[in-house]
Amino acid sequence: MYKFFKLTFFTFLISLLFSCDSTQQSATQAEWRALPAPISEGRYDDVFFLNKDLGWAADGRGKKVYKTTDGGLNWIEQLHLPGAYLRNIEFLNENIGFLGTLTNKFYKTVDGGQNWEIVTNIPQPTIAICGLDTVGKSTIYGCGTYFGPAYIIKSTDSGQTWQFIDMSAYAEALVEVLFVTENIGYASGGDANGGVVLKTTDGGNSWTEIYNTNLPGEWVWKLQKLQSEPNVFFGSVASYSPNKGKLIKSFDGGANWVSLEVPDTDVQAVGFISKTHGWMGGHNSGFLETFDGGYTWHDTKFGGNLNRIQILNDDLAFCSGTTIYKYSAGVNLNGVFGGSVNAKKERLNINLNPIVTNNNLNFSINFKDKNHIIIKLFNANGKHIKTLKNETIQASEIKNYSFPFPYEKGNYYLNLHDDEGGQSEMIIKK
Repeated sequence: MYKFFKLTFFTFLISLLFSCDSTQQSATQAEWRALPAPISEGRYDDVFFLNKDLGWAADGRGKKVYKTTDGGLNWIEQLHLPGAYLRNIEFLNENIGFLGTLTNKFYKTVDGGQNWEIVTNIPQPTIAICGLDTVGKSTIYGCGTYFGPAYIIKSTDSGQTWQFIDMSAYAEALVEVLFVTENIGYASGGDANGGVVLKTTDGGNSWTEIYNTNLPGEWVWKLQKLQSEPNVFFGSVASYSPNKGKLIKSFDGGANWVSLEVPDTDVQAVGFISKTHGWMGGHNSGFLETFDGGYTWHDTKFGGNLNRIQILNDDLAFCSGTTIYKYSAGVNLNGVFGGSVNAKKERLNINLNPIVTNNNLNFSINFKDKNHIIIKLFNANGKHIKTLKNETIQASEIKNYSFPFPYEKGNYYLNLHDDEGGQSEMIIKK
């Protein structure tokens, strides 16, 4: 009896140790890996998965849409739009989906992406779209744009008919839209005071400002609702040098917000799987990880040029950036995915050497393709002085700029934001 007890107890201990080791091993396997998506000319601006297997990706400067049916192991090209810049993609179901571009065309598919048609029945059809969100079985919202003006589009019948909502009374620019029901939702972007978050409870007919960064020149770039807790929200704030980007978060549905600095300026992507564990990143960084709700950050040295993190559940997420990334917990991926290297690419579309001569600021920009450009001037303390230019670039060209510079001697920052991200250059007036 005693020998039997010793043997049983020993077996229990061994089983417990293996169980603990297995749990620990499973936890260590939860990581981001690069999927074998086609090489992008710049970055993937958006990724959207309906479930763990079925997803689509929009290659911004590459002008292509890809589809996967096996969780990202294989991708097929579905659409190529020369001259376009693809910003976002979203599906209501496996057949009906929508594609937003920054080049004034909005697309719809009813066959899972095999064929796409331009949406022409919006009251103002030639619009650019920065954000899309589907909610329920037939409702879709869109918003635009980071370069202005601010508006919302809405359909409650799967894109058969559309409503156009002028949002200029609430914001100068909108980047993101996020709805929790068909009527309760949020939109974010920027106004004259700073990055802004707006809320509606009546399907977009009226809006209330619920947060502002109060630093002119910033945008609240992305919004995320924590799946397990409907009143918990996170947002990313894209800022300008010398300012840091920020994480904003609310645990009461947006009534109160906390703002925390992030070790990147042009931070865009945000994704949390709990109140404390999440990731952020932007044009100048890969995955920045936090385990304490954003008070401290760890640079994973992996990934690059992040724009969208989509959380499917606590163990599965996807992200668009230099390529498409996948977060998978407790699964042995057997080396199918790419290695953990920083895949950041250098942007080539903006080249400039700002010089102040005779109280004039002079520089040139080499535009490689159609684009949008916002040029802003900040002082050494990060205070917004003036927006120098906000224009649409119609074709590849080298443009020369000259602006009056009647400011005192010292250091300044010239900040530029185009379709692919932000860039800052220091100016010294002697």
